[in-house]
Amino acid sequence: MKHIGTLLSAAVMGLVISATAAAQAKPEQLVKQRQAAMTLQGKYFGPLGAMAQGKAPYNAELVRQNAAFLEVLAKMPWDGFAASTKDVKSATLPAAYTDTAKFKEAQDRSQSEISKLVSVSKSGDEAAVKAQLGAVGKSCGGCHENFREKQQ
Repeated sequence: MKHIGTLLSAAVMGLVISATAAAQAKPEQLVKQRQAAMTLQGKYFGPLGAMAQGKAPYNAELVRQNAAFLEVLAKMPWDGFAASTKDVKSATLPAAYTDTAKFKEAQDRSQSEISKLVSVSKSGDEAAVKAQLGAVGKSCGGCHENFREKQQ
């Protein structure tokens, strides 16, 4: 019993140390991580957007797979927008740090639309999937419009 208590205490200490180390990540590293998550979102959304626009044939299995990946990825970048990153060179506009309520709303909208895509993708209804892909794209674009520098 004494050993279980010791092991449990060690595990808790390990979690506390890990959480503290993550909280102290360098701002540059946080920016790289959020950019990597966004890059992966683009990788998995790109083929879906092409299907929605009729530029690629509809593939229900690929939609289901990529929607599942997107649902996980949609949760990843946001902790990388810590206040400590506002002075790190990136395409993020100052509004992401000053209008935090609107930025959080955009994050939540994106995650919600992607969750709906996961649900719709299971139905096999191509028209419904394409409509939801449009909603996902609109949520991504809305965030980029307000919180990201224009890309050339």
